[in-house]
Amino acid sequence: MAEGTEQQRRYKEFLDLLPLTLSLAGLPESEHGRYYNEEQIETRLFAVRHAYRAARGLVREIVQKP
Repeated sequence: MAEGTEQQRRYKEFLDLLPLTLSLAGLPESEHGRYYNEEQIETRLFAVRHAYRAARGLVREIVQKP
């Protein structure tokens, strides 16, 4: 049961950080009816992953400061 609770906690943390993450990634939305190719998706994934790590680090730093 503890594993399921941990997974739920991490999922909630991800969802809570998602707006900040997307803002930090600075990616434009696609045009209606146009799709990204595989290389463009990989590039965007890279940006989102790094933005998520930065957002998580920022929040942890702010929460831990006295």
